[in-house]
Amino acid sequence: MNSKPANQRIVITGIGLTAPNANSLQEFREALLSGKSGITTLDMRYFGTAPAGLCEFDATKYQKRRDIRNGTRAGSIAIYCAGECLADANVDLSAVDTARVGVFLGITEHGNVETENEIYEISKYEYDTSYWSHHHNPRTVANSPAGEVTVRYGISGPHYTVGAACAAGNLGLVTGAQQLLLDEVDYALAGGLSESPRTFGIFAAFNSQNALARNADPTKASRPFDVNRNGIVISEGGAVYMLERLDHALARNAKIYGELAGWCYNSDATDAVLPNAERQAQCIRAALAKAGMAPKDIDIVNTHATGTKAGDAKECEALRAVFGAECTHTYFNNTKSFIGHCMGAAAALELAGNLPAFQDHIVHPTINVEQLDEACALPNLVLNTPQDAGEVNAILNNSFGMMGINCVTIVQKFQE
Repeated sequence: MNSKPANQRIVITGIGLTAPNANSLQEFREALLSGKSGITTLDMRYFGTAPAGLCEFDATKYQKRRDIRNGTRAGSIAIYCAGECLADANVDLSAVDTARVGVFLGITEHGNVETENEIYEISKYEYDTSYWSHHHNPRTVANSPAGEVTVRYGISGPHYTVGAACAAGNLGLVTGAQQLLLDEVDYALAGGLSESPRTFGIFAAFNSQNALARNADPTKASRPFDVNRNGIVISEGGAVYMLERLDHALARNAKIYGELAGWCYNSDATDAVLPNAERQAQCIRAALAKAGMAPKDIDIVNTHATGTKAGDAKECEALRAVFGAECTHTYFNNTKSFIGHCMGAAAALELAGNLPAFQDHIVHPTINVEQLDEACALPNLVLNTPQDAGEVNAILNNSFGMMGINCVTIVQKFQE
């Protein structure tokens, strides 16, 4: 039983998302349980074709076409997800003090898409900078796209983006929780998003690292743990959560998806790209300690594994160090095999895809594993077919990023 006072417990009361294979939590869950991939092929100027995960959502549901043109792709994703989240949480912004609403969104990189596009446009005019868009600065400042959400919805509380590479989705949630615990806000719109496939530069960079996935069938390109995995599938997407203190959520009779029980974020401090299994294990253990849990208390571990040779193996090394033979009811899965690597949105989307397991008790699988790499062997690794866990009370969500940033969150089934 949780002994913390209700004003020190953080719960999830709404979720809005868009993923390469879904535009709502229900659709997303159905896709993960039915094996539906969201990966297709994208053709980019200068680079050529590559597998990618692209979202197809109705941006005009929450934005005018003029605002879509003047803003950013990341902003449109954020605005869509925030709108869906507000509706799901049954929060009417006209009826609350918007100075007590905060927006905290993780992102991997921002501004590259707009800068690449604008350089391309002025190239048509012999690079005459008088043709440079006056929208460039608000499009590329570090607090956009969280700021675009506040402008669209008239939210006057604090906002900022959280730059945490591929751990950003988890760290957006942690930041929202911390702001609630500090009593800076009553509602925190928190999560992560990515517009990465809209820039050729990220494809070219991963390609030069020999870390860009290739496959004749794009739906099979993202294959974490498989012996023939050959890199990352770059994807876009977003997931925004409504976080509240428990006493606040109960007072308004909000539905509760789960409780954010623990978290940790740390640094490898060893390399800009290559992961450090020891530091990852430290991060997982610290998150468990904050949650007051032992490894055997975790029912599902959603792995970060991106499909790179070193990254997948190092994470599995860390997981084996933490979750020993006594963790007989701990299942491991991976969501990137369905949607690719959604960068700043990855952790937030991947957590969302697992949350319904509190109700249906099903662990969605990792798909595309035809031959498991022995370096990635884990007990109860769910491959290709969903697994009935019988009961799910706690989910641990891994996320690790460049410059050695690690962030782990733990969500438990809500019990008053």
